[in-house]
Amino acid sequence: MGAGEITFWAEMLVLAGTVFVVLYYIFTSRRKYKPYFDVKNQNDNKDKVAEEEEVFTVFLIGDAGSPNLNSPDPVLSLLKSQLQREGEKSSLFFLGDNVYPVGIPATTSQLHETALKRLTALLEAVKDFKGKTYFISGNHDWNKGRKGGWESILREQEYIQAFLGKENVFLPKNGCPGPVEVKLSQKTTAIIINTSWWVHTDTKPLGAKDGCTVDSKEAFFSELEAMMERNKDKKIIVIAHHPLYSNAVHGGNFHLKQHLFPLTELHKKAYVPLPLVGSLYPLYRKYVGIREDMAHPLYRKMRKRLIAIFQKHENLIYAAGHDHNLQYIKKGKQHYLVSGSGSKVHFVKQGGAGVFFTHAHRGFMRLGFCPNEVWLRIIEPVEGTPKGKVVFKQCLF
Repeated sequence: MGAGEITFWAEMLVLAGTVFVVLYYIFTSRRKYKPYFDVKNQNDNKDKVAEEEEVFTVFLIGDAGSPNLNSPDPVLSLLKSQLQREGEKSSLFFLGDNVYPVGIPATTSQLHETALKRLTALLEAVKDFKGKTYFISGNHDWNKGRKGGWESILREQEYIQAFLGKENVFLPKNGCPGPVEVKLSQKTTAIIINTSWWVHTDTKPLGAKDGCTVDSKEAFFSELEAMMERNKDKKIIVIAHHPLYSNAVHGGNFHLKQHLFPLTELHKKAYVPLPLVGSLYPLYRKYVGIREDMAHPLYRKMRKRLIAIFQKHENLIYAAGHDHNLQYIKKGKQHYLVSGSGSKVHFVKQGGAGVFFTHAHRGFMRLGFCPNEVWLRIIEPVEGTPKGKVVFKQCLF
């Protein structure tokens, strides 16, 4: 075979590979925004329990910090309409990243006024809610993990408390690591932990001098275990920002687009093809990780300790945001929820061990506590209408 023939077949191989990649990308792009259901694991009696039978409800919405300010935001409008139907026996948790991109900066910053408008939009949507509202912090609230993050958290806490006229609505207080125990009902307890504290490397509070209940990392885990033990006969919901299991970016899962066009992570229109070279960034995120990824040492250590504690407790629910999608994953007898699409949507992989539902779509979650069961409903707005729809309904236990 001559040099010309070798060149010809090499070019044909490259062309065939390129066609395959493009077709595969088109195929996966069409389905990446479709909801995934693990049909074999869904309940046959999924329509048995009506909302009227619920004695207590919990709403979960994360990463809502970039709402539409020019027209009614579809998710906030839907959430508000849902909350109006609820009485005092209900709670709402904002799961962090309440203000994009860097929390509440100082008054000298050009971003200060926009930040307040974004947070105000969330507060306006819930101000008439008869139940209890709680906010926790996410990495973006901590100035995206950079210097001055703690100060940003304190400004956000002060603004939320002043607007709602209530104390103890931003937890853990003062940016402390927690854990904080909140009694939701006679048979239900929420334990709130500040996972953003663990991955924040700049100045952060710890100990009595900063108003915190623990003075070391070991003390945090000891107190968490004690809280879990005190409530072992109750239903426990752990509230946090960072997920412990995720089929999305922070869990090391990337779409082909992020390999071929990695610059779209920086700007959504930066479609500069960088095959092979472009894969270096997703692979780095998957196996090394930035501070907000499960692969990063700080995140990995925190995650390992938390999972070890939670595995001792059956039917525990862990609710987080961080990844901008909707996910329900079951590991053993623990239930892991990701409700991080309050204002943004990113890719989430379909399928996998213990994965019951994933969807790259804006929305939020609702937990209905019945006398003997707990039901999960995942609710999304319907484009072009003021209504929403339940896209997934499952009895957890």
